[in-house]
Amino acid sequence: MWIVLIGWLLFALGPYIWMFLTSIKPTSELFARPMHYLPQHGTLAAYRELISTTPFLEFMEHSLLVAAFTAMFTLLLATPAGFSLSRHTFKGKKVVLSLLISSQFFPSILLVLALYPIMRSTGLIHTMSGLIVVYTAFVTPFTTWLMKGFFDGIPKDVDEAAKVDGCSEFEVIWYVLLPVLVPGLVAAGAYIVIFSWNEFLFALTFASNTGASTLPVGLNTFIGDYITRWDLLTAGGVVSAIPIVIFFMLIQKRLISGLTAGAVKS
Repeated sequence: MWIVLIGWLLFALGPYIWMFLTSIKPTSELFARPMHYLPQHGTLAAYRELISTTPFLEFMEHSLLVAAFTAMFTLLLATPAGFSLSRHTFKGKKVVLSLLISSQFFPSILLVLALYPIMRSTGLIHTMSGLIVVYTAFVTPFTTWLMKGFFDGIPKDVDEAAKVDGCSEFEVIWYVLLPVLVPGLVAAGAYIVIFSWNEFLFALTFASNTGASTLPVGLNTFIGDYITRWDLLTAGGVVSAIPIVIFFMLIQKRLISGLTAGAVKS
């Protein structure tokens, strides 16, 4: 079992280890033959050049802002929507649930073709605001489905008891249910942040200028028609992973609780 786990771990972390080793190789070793797997003369020159001569930090700032605002707006929309779908019965509810899931089946390129004229006519093209709107629209349906599942895991007796004590429906959500749903909110937020941080097609189409580009688009600029800056590309990949690693270290306990919520039905 340990051999299997170690083998799986090396397979999963192998690309990241190779990326880091490549990022600290001097240029003379990147294309040397025979190839050296370990750097002979390690250097941080690629990281210094990445920070000092490229707009990489600007790209990272854009990604942080887009991910944060997308998560905030999506949770503000998906939480009450998930509550309504979980607690209320209305005509067409099954159709709404089906549409929420089916919206994830369409290829992203089809949405790009439909959204581009709208974004251009509203002046949101090549802006971070426009990218936040697109990301929020894309992830809200699935996040709503997730939140409905988390609300379903809380007995309705809790709502009724709160209403007997005089709480309005908003107060039930804010003071009673949300404190219980913190792990679920963290799990949903992690999904939104990861999507916003890694997404490339929408970012390339709707925010490809330097003033609004996110990290995936920024890293793509190191890949040219005739030359690829492997040193800057791999150094950028390593630095890009650091905020996400820190983010998951901070939320790991609540994330695990959120991912397992509803696994046991009472």
